This record gives sequence, C-alpha cells and structure tokens, in this order.
Amino acid sequence: MSDDLKTLRGRIDALDRQLARLLSQRARLAQRIGGLKQGAAYRPEREAQVLRGILSENRGPIPDAALARLFVEIMSACRSLEQAMTVAYLGPEGTFSQEAAIKQFGAGAVLASCPSIDEVFRGVETGAAGYGVVPVENSSEGAIGRTLDLLLATPAKVCGEVMLPIRQCLMSRAGKLAGVRRVYSHTQSLAQCQQWLARHLPGAARIAVVSNAEAARLAGRERGAAAIGPRTAASIYGLKLLARNIEDEAKNTTRFLVIAGHDASPSGKDKTSLILSARNVPGAVHELLTPLAANQVSMTRLESRPSRAGALWEYVFYVDIEGHQHDPGVARAVDALKQKASFLKILGSYPAAVT
Repeated sequence: MSDDLKTLRGRIDALDRQLARLLSQRARLAQRIGGLKQGAAYRPEREAQVLRGILSENRGPIPDAALARLFVEIMSACRSLEQAMTVAYLGPEGTFSQEAAIKQFGAGAVLASCPSIDEVFRGVETGAAGYGVVPVENSSEGAIGRTLDLLLATPAKVCGEVMLPIRQCLMSRAGKLAGVRRVYSHTQSLAQCQQWLARHLPGAARIAVVSNAEAARLAGRERGAAAIGPRTAASIYGLKLLARNIEDEAKNTTRFLVIAGHDASPSGKDKTSLILSARNVPGAVHELLTPLAANQVSMTRLESRPSRAGALWEYVFYVDIEGHQHDPGVARAVDALKQKASFLKILGSYPAAVT
C-alpha cells in the first residue's frame, strides 16, 4: 500500500472518529431539548428547517438527495431517544408507501403496515399510530380518490408532505422476459407502465391487485408470473429484477401526505390545504378564488370531487395554497373564504416537501 493511500485512509479514520463524537454530542443535546419541550418529539417544521439549512450549505460532492437521506436518519436516531413513534402506512412491506414513510421519518420510527388507506386513517384517529402516510396524487395518474374522501371526514390534520420519485421495476422468479405470461401490480402502477408493457410484453395478461407488495408475493408463488413495483419488493419476496425504471414518465412522482392529531407551525416555506364547497349561485366558484388573488396567495392545486354527503351533482374542491395559515396574507384570504364558501375545512398547514 502506498504512503499516500495510507495517509488518506488515516485522515478518513480520524474524521470518522470526529463525526462519531459530534453525533453523540448532537444526540445528547436532542435529549436535553426533549426534556424541555412539550408535546410530540416530531416537529416537522423544525426538521424541514434543518434539512433546508444543510442543503443550502452543500457544495458537493455528495448529492443533495443523499445528504438529505443521511440527515433524516441522524434526526430519526436522535428523535427515537426522546420518544418512541409509530407511523402507519399502506402496506404490506415493500410498497412505495413504505418508502415514503422511511424517507420522511427514517429508520428510527416504528412502521406499522396497514391493509388499506382507511386503516391508516383509523390508526391515527384512534391513537394506535401517532402519524400516518397516505398517497394523495401521482404526477401522471392524478388524484387518489379514497384519500380525498377520507380527508373530508377525518378529524386528523395534515402535518407534512413527501414527494417520492416512482421507479418501477419488473421482477419475477423467471430469469428472462420471455418466460413472463402474467404481470401483477397495483392499478396505478400498471397504468404508469402501459407503454413499456406494450413494447416488451404485449402478450402478457395484466392483472390488478391491491398493492405492489401483494403483486410481488403472487409473482413469487407462480411460475410465469411477474410483478411491477419498487426494487425493495424484489429482495423482500425473493424475486429477480428483469428490468428497472420501466415507468413511461421519467419524472413520475407520487405525493404523499403525513396525517396526525396536529398540523405544523410555520417553517418559512409552507403549504396549507383546504376543502371548500361553493354556494349554488352563478359565478360562485370564481368568487371562491378571488380572495386568494386579492391577498397574493398562490394556489398550487385545485381538485374537484363529488361530495359523498351532499346532494346529487354537488362537488367539493380540494385546494393547496402556498404559505401558512398564520401568515398574514393567507389568514386574510381564509377569513374571506369563510364568508364566501358554503363549507370550509382547513386540513392543515405544513412544510413544503424538501426535495
């Protein structure tokens, strides 16, 4: 081994020891803070501020995404010293929802798999889980209707969001594409990969199941079957990866919401989610949006959906706006909306996802 290599490795070893000491100091400070503050150990606004500050100082060569993952795990390990935390997600193990939960909370949280989105909400509402992670929309396939319906009824608040790039993989017991006769996956994943499937597996049957993890489980039991889902599912269910990144849209992303018994304090870069319904008069929808423009509040999302509790053809509107409900402009806009809307529910204010 050359002297230069020994010297460089020695410097790395010294830095590693220094990092370990600094991490221990950080953990002890986190424990002291945990003894002083009241309420939940998880403060989404504070963690978002930490990540933004770290990424603003990043000069490489570590990419922002990798550095963010590293610091999420550091905060997760420190947080677990303060308080055990259970996070419900749409399971079983090996789903994109699990990946989103890990991305947001790190390995220090206890992850609880739920068989349905309804059960994630129920876990949070009953206190069985402190937090829940639910999919709300996909960049290519649109809104997740069941999540929207449950948001309308739940007393839970939105306290965070996660943007997860979706990288679909084809996995199977078979070693080659030629051996695939059936492809299992969630409906959304099949839709996200339909062009790839048409080119590479035109004769294979496409079978929708309740989750990508269930698809992987079935593919592991059946000869000639394959599944579409996250790469982690292949290792969990003992499958071979036949193809990676088979999604039709390279920027395919799913947005997840974090629900809890509370929302978040201002972080400096926030969103607020609302549900509205308009009075049954001409121009009512336009009138609903004027308070946002008048107070220079930017709207990032507007989604309409039939009201399950209302009359036939009655709709509610799901609106995301930039800013926190305690920001002066947002507060004025919301006050004006209360006067104009026949129904208004504030789902919560929360930090915009750190991507």
